[in-house]
Amino acid sequence: MSTQEPPELIAAVYDEDETAVLRLLRAGADPETADGEGETALYRAAVNGAAGIVRLLLQAGADPDRLSSGSDLPLCGAASWGHTEAVRALLAAGAAPDLAEEYGYRALIWAARGGHEADLRALLAAGADPDLPGPDGAPPLVAAARRGSPGCVRALLEHGARGRREALAEARRRLTVDIEADLRKGLETGTPGCAYITDRREDEPGTTTVEVTVVHRGLPAVGDSGQTGHRAIAALLEAETEAEAG
Repeated sequence: MSTQEPPELIAAVYDEDETAVLRLLRAGADPETADGEGETALYRAAVNGAAGIVRLLLQAGADPDRLSSGSDLPLCGAASWGHTEAVRALLAAGAAPDLAEEYGYRALIWAARGGHEADLRALLAAGADPDLPGPDGAPPLVAAARRGSPGCVRALLEHGARGRREALAEARRRLTVDIEADLRKGLETGTPGCAYITDRREDEPGTTTVEVTVVHRGLPAVGDSGQTGHRAIAALLEAETEAEAG
């Protein structure tokens, strides 16, 4: 590890202070610096979506595929939060698109689960396998259908993704689900005094993103989200399966 004030580099990354990061790297700070819990500067920058800092760390020699805290990949961190420019920067630096982090998650699964079409397309363009399953055994197409993102489903189909019948069954099943209630159930903490905040917005044309956040003692704790594009997905997959049968 470098002796050039690595804690200062970590602090600059946390603050998303690109100027300070550049100054510290030029002064000899180790781009592989990690904090006391093993979280690397590159991983934190990727999760924050600080693409400029991601590029600086990579140019200074940070390994795009180094595990942070022994378990987390920068590419997965960026893809899970929909930080497309950070995803592109990592891929351009040679990040392996199909590398798995702890529990078997890969960046493509994170993108599909989050409904991040631009990230998913960037990963597919970089050679990500459209069929590698997540830790639950479900392929990306099923994960995208469960999420309710027609854009992600369409991108995967364009790259020949398998599991179309399974994805169709999942989309049809989700048509009968109250998304907000389902998200709340999945976030139940059992802690007294928790409240829920629901936000609805249009992140993808033709669908509504429903985001539920648990609030404990006045502060946001955990959250999850889903989309309402299951009817469009079912129609899309029905057409695909009919074409296959024909």
